[in-house]
Formats: sequence, structure tokens, C-alpha cells
Amino acid sequence: MGKQLFIAEKPSVAQEFAKVLKMSGRRGDGFIESEKYVVTWCVGHLVTMSYPDKYDENLKKWSFDTIPFIPEKFKYEIISDVKKQFNTVKSLLLRDDVEAIYVCTDSGREGEYIYRLVDMMAGVPDSKAKYRVWIDSQTEEEILRGIREAKSLSEYDNISASAYLRAKEDYLMGINFSRALSIKYGNWLNKSLDDGKWTSVSVGRVMTCVLGMVVSREWEIRNFQKTPFYRVIADFGIEDKVFSGEWKVTPESKYHMSPALYKDNGFKDKENALGLVDEVKNSEDQCIIQSVNKKKEKKNPPLLFNLAELQNISSKLFKISPDETLGVVQELYEKKLVTYPRTDARVLSTAVAKEITNNLKGLQNYPMALPIVKKIAEMKSYENLAKTRYVDDKKITDHYAIIPTGQGLNALNSLKPIHVKMYEVIMRRFLSIFFPPAEYQKVNIDISKGAEHFFTSTKVLVEEGFLPVSKYSFVNRKEDDEDKKSEDEEFESVDLKDILDLLKKGTVLDLKNCDIKEGATTPPKRYKSGTMILAMENAGQLIEDEELRAQIKGSGIGTSATRAEILKKLVKIGYMKLEKKTQTISPTLKGELVYCIVRYSMPAMLSPELTASWEKGLNGVAEGNITEDEYMSKLSQYVKKLVGDAKNMNNLGQLASYQRLVVPYYNNGGKKNAKNKK
Repeated sequence: MGKQLFIAEKPSVAQEFAKVLKMSGRRGDGFIESEKYVVTWCVGHLVTMSYPDKYDENLKKWSFDTIPFIPEKFKYEIISDVKKQFNTVKSLLLRDDVEAIYVCTDSGREGEYIYRLVDMMAGVPDSKAKYRVWIDSQTEEEILRGIREAKSLSEYDNISASAYLRAKEDYLMGINFSRALSIKYGNWLNKSLDDGKWTSVSVGRVMTCVLGMVVSREWEIRNFQKTPFYRVIADFGIEDKVFSGEWKVTPESKYHMSPALYKDNGFKDKENALGLVDEVKNSEDQCIIQSVNKKKEKKNPPLLFNLAELQNISSKLFKISPDETLGVVQELYEKKLVTYPRTDARVLSTAVAKEITNNLKGLQNYPMALPIVKKIAEMKSYENLAKTRYVDDKKITDHYAIIPTGQGLNALNSLKPIHVKMYEVIMRRFLSIFFPPAEYQKVNIDISKGAEHFFTSTKVLVEEGFLPVSKYSFVNRKEDDEDKKSEDEEFESVDLKDILDLLKKGTVLDLKNCDIKEGATTPPKRYKSGTMILAMENAGQLIEDEELRAQIKGSGIGTSATRAEILKKLVKIGYMKLEKKTQTISPTLKGELVYCIVRYSMPAMLSPELTASWEKGLNGVAEGNITEDEYMSKLSQYVKKLVGDAKNMNNLGQLASYQRLVVPYYNNGGKKNAKNKK
């Protein structure tokens, strides 16, 4: 009887499969073998695409004569550093006694690509049975289910085609556009940098678009003109209490539709604001409460984590980069603690919802979770989970949201503190969905003094709901004030809450004071690593509202698996810098100059919408709605057009004027109206 061969993406995952299969046989060099099974592994990618000079030695030279370079058949080669392991895997794949191959690489497009390249380069015959193990966690039950329900590898051919096309797309755009712009503008770039080092113009499908978003934001900040405005604030007294209200224009006000207004609650000029202050102070009209409107509001537990959302909150809480977040949660996944991390979904599947008690029971062994799980058991809220907004099969493609498995808890004792904290964040988000919403009472008060009106409001927490569950044990409450304000915003002073029972319609108040408060418009904020991930997820839009994000799902730049790596690469090649302490992202001089080259030569590469459309096309291939030939035809035409445009353009005049503006700015430490240093 023949053997079954299991191929994992990493040695650690292979060990888990061997453990689940209860293998007690010999361990070879790069594989584990028993009487029935053989388990081996890749070490990430074993195969890569060949550079142009492997097609023709003449292509080593960068010249307009050799681009666009679009081969009819692409060449691949074994990565030299891992050639030994490739040969081990190849020999196992081709062994006569191996009758069935189980592909156990990560369950996603990139994992599919890793194996398919090996299969292609090893020349594995189609006569061998090949199955795909697609799992959502590394627990024993899930691995066994994945093996038991493994489908024919051919059922994943569309995902494979999408993976191949993604690599070809990045390859063709990167090589052709980088060469075209380096040939045309490389000398200008290096003269502008004047640092004694030669650098090419590096262009990529996703990374150039992201660079464009960062530089565009920087220009908005740099060109921002601060606009002052003046608000009128009054202090009102009742009994021995004082609270404040802000003037806003109403139809009966003499300032209604006045050009002197800044929006509806201030003035453009200080004099006009002071004029209103004098009118209010000198008016003999009483201060009367015209209305007290109370409205109940509910705040639902947030949706579960996908990778982008987890990277965003980790940037805020832990000040770590998206790449570091992925590394931490990937290790939690490999230790069986959480489900598959590279997911875009923020909901669960119906099938998982039916078995969710397994996750809850497992979490009873985690001291921090035990009282919360007991409360869930008392409420029996898990019984109706499938009917909530946290379960939706239509919003899941490959994998559901990141949740704790309830297993592997002993591993937490040997992990670093950051892993334990990340696990708590994921666990609390998961447990929150079993609790009711928090309830608030929003109170809006309208106070008149003659024709002018002042408004104040407060928000009172009536029912805590899920909020206690969502509080992190590791967060210093003092340091958490800013985050708390952003999450539970709109709370006013405690004084107003304490006197709500005194504030009734028709109540006469004392005017204690009236004065102006000066403010000013603020520039846009620089992206932080987490908000950049969200912007990439939403095609260049920084959408923090989870409902709006759900509406345009599938229109992102890059994927959950690649976004962190893109940011890391932009920092590594010196186009962006990432401030470790704040996680703030800003461009470098080199990055800004490269942005200008692209902007004046092939601006389409900077369009988030267009970049997202390519990703959407790849999803179309994966879903079987677009053929490989159709996609490849459009890609080839696009590459030819942009290379042709670059060849025919001459923007050195525009670039030179920009160079004279920006280089002194950077030389002077980023200050406006800078002069060149001597």
C-alpha cells in the first residue's frame, strides 16, 4: 500500500501535522516518515521568477531597446539558499511509493502559489492523486477535519491562476516601469540626492500607489494655511452649579446667513465675536432653557478582527508596525491559540457559529476569561449567535475572522509579553460579541438669551453592556485616556451630568460669564502605520467606520497577506520613514522625488482606485469570472502603454522646478522657506 505525503509551508507546521497523524517513525533530513505517512515542508518560497537576463544575456543591460519586456512563457528557478530543501521535497514528490499528496501550505493565494511552483519545477505527474488541505487553525480537530475533507487540488486551480497572475503582474510592472523611469530620470534623481550613491527608480504596482498616498498627504500638510476662528462660550449658573454652552447660529439670530460666520458656531474675525459677547452681556433678556431633548443611543460590540483591523489597533496600543503585528499573530496561530490571521473577513461562518461552544469551553481554562465565559453561559447568548451581525457567510471568502481557538493556552507561558497582550486583545474582542450593546442617554440642551441661542450636550452611560469585557487588563488607565476619548467620545464635564435633574424646559438660568474662545483649523494628520493599513484596505480612503468599510470590501490595495510587507519594503528602500515611537509615516527626500517622477511620467500608477481594480481583477480570476488570457491581455496592453508614455515624455523642466523647491526644504530639516545650506 502506498504512502501519503503531506507538504506544509514551514517546519513548525509540519511538526504539528506529524503530531496529529501520530507519527513515530524516523526523521530524515528535511522530512519525517512513518509506515503510512511522510511529512515534509517548504521554508517559505523555494522557487522564484527568473530575471530577464536568464532569457537573454543582452537583457541584463537596461535600455529602451529591451523594454517592454513581456515574455510569452515565463521562466522560474530554484532559490539558491533553499535548493537543498527543494531537492528533498522534489524527491519525495516523485517517489514511487507516494500515491497521494496532501498540500498543507497556508490556506490562501500565496500558500497555493508556494506549492504550485514546487509542483511545476519538480515535474510531478498528474497521475498522482493531489489533495488540498484548507484549514482555519492549527488545532488537532481542525487539522484532522482538513485532511478528512480535503478536496482535489484541481478545485483550487482558479486561486492558483490568480496567484501566478499576481506574481507576473508585479514582475512585469516592477521590471518594465523601474527600468523605463531609471533610464529616463535616474541621473536627475541621483544628482538631486547628491549623496554619492547611485540608486535606481523603484516602481511597483502597490508600493508606488502607497508612496503616492503618503506624499500627497505630506503636500497637504506642507501647503496647509491655518485659518483662525472664534467661538462664543457662555457660563450659566443654577443653584451653586455652573456649566458652559456654545453659541450657534439659528434662524432667529441677527447673524443668520451672515458672511462673518465660520461654519455655524463661530466667526472668522475676532471683532465680530467680541461684538456678540457684548450684545449677550448687555442684553436684559433672561437666559431660558428652551428645550431638553433626551435620546437613547446604543453602541454595539465591534465586529471581530480581520488582519487590517488588528494591525490598526496594535499600532495604537503597542506602537508596533503592521509587519510586527503579523509576526506576532502568526506565531499565535502556529501555537494553535488563534485562527488563521491573513483574513479580510470580520465575521464568522454559520458552520463555525454552530460549534462556537468549543471555543468558549476552552477559554474557561484561561483565568482572565473564566468569569466572562461563565456570564455568557448564564445568558446563553451563544445560542442565537448565528442570527447576529457577527455571522454572515456572504462576507467570507477564504477565511473567517480572527478568534481564539480556546486551545494551546499552555503555550502562553513561554511566549513574550507582546504575544500575551495580543492574545488578550483578540480574546476580548471575541467575547464582547456575546454581550448586549452599551446604552447611553444623549441629552441636548438649548438655552436662549433673546434671539441668540447656546447649546450644550452630554452623554450618560446607562447600561455598560459589553464595555467591561472590552477593557484591557494591561492598559494603564492614565495612558488610556486618549484612546478612551476616541472610543467613547462626546462625554462632557461631570458637572453637567450631575445637574441634569435641575435642567428643565422653561428654567431660568443666571449668566455668569460670556467670552470668546479662539481656535484654528488644523492640517490633515500624517498616516500612522495602522491607519495606512486601513486606507490600503479601503482603496486609499481612511475609513474608520466599520459599517462603511464593509460596504466597499474587496476594493482594497494589496491583500491582508501583503500590505505589511509593502510598508516594510518602502521603509527598507528609503522611500518612507517610520517613527517607531509613534508609528507615524512620512516620506523621505528620495521617496518624494520618485513620487514626482511617477506623477509626471505615469500618473496612473498613483491611482488607488486603479490599483484596487487590478486586485479586484485578480479576485475575479480566483472566482472564475475572468480568464487568465483575458487578464494577461489587459496587463500586457497596460505595460506597453505606460512604457510607451514614459519613453515619449520629457518632464525634466517640471522636475527641475520641483527639485529647487523641495531639496532645500529637506536640507533645512523640513522647514518652509528654507534656503540651501552652505
